[in-house]
Amino acid sequence: MGRPIIELKDVYFSIDGKPIIEGLSLQVNEGETITIMGRSGCGKTVTLKLILGLYKPDSGEIWVDGREISRLNFDQLAEVRKKIGVLFQSSALFDSMTVGENVGFMLYQHTKLPRKEIEKIVAEKLELVGLPGTQDLKPAQLSGGMRKRVGLARAIAMNPKIILYDEPTTALDPMTVSGIIRMIKELHDKLGVTSVIVTHDIPSAFFLSTRIAVMNKGKIIEVGTPQQIQQSQNPFVKAFLSGESDAKENSL
Repeated sequence: MGRPIIELKDVYFSIDGKPIIEGLSLQVNEGETITIMGRSGCGKTVTLKLILGLYKPDSGEIWVDGREISRLNFDQLAEVRKKIGVLFQSSALFDSMTVGENVGFMLYQHTKLPRKEIEKIVAEKLELVGLPGTQDLKPAQLSGGMRKRVGLARAIAMNPKIILYDEPTTALDPMTVSGIIRMIKELHDKLGVTSVIVTHDIPSAFFLSTRIAVMNKGKIIEVGTPQQIQQSQNPFVKAFLSGESDAKENSL
């Protein structure tokens, strides 16, 4: 197991006075895949946004690759974000841009590479996600699964150390889910990145994860290998894994 690359230390965060994250602590080690699971509304996606620096905690510390990000200014935070790729739940592609322009967006915005070099990198990343030759298509021409793959190609365009996945299989059919999960696994193994995944898909979490962190009411209540989580005696964890109604709640 590598060194800690992400650490959340006793983090609290609220929105409009409503507590969302309440004393959350989590360590993610370099090179591992950790999945955050829990009922809807427990703060999983908010945790990703805190790691990305989109939200600042009310208290506590958030360390990413050796820097405590809640104290950084805009430019310093932008440098840290260059090390992080994100696959958003909706894929978040720009509909007015081509696939190639979407994948190369961060390269065009944050590097001085010549256009030919960026186009070469874009082609390589699309090849990695199984979409060679799609550069000139528009997002509207793509299936849901293809949009996810384009989003993934964009997430790895800057060769990040860390990739954050927010519900990567939401709204996809079972066959497409299987393909996306295999793709995430293959990219993790090829690129050696650290992956943090938020998902409700329990089978996918057990397949992908080095460790699983279970959240409830804004904090991590148990962390372990997939086998350890499956054997957990924690009442909430057992209820969540079995799909019992008391482990469900409407999302924020």
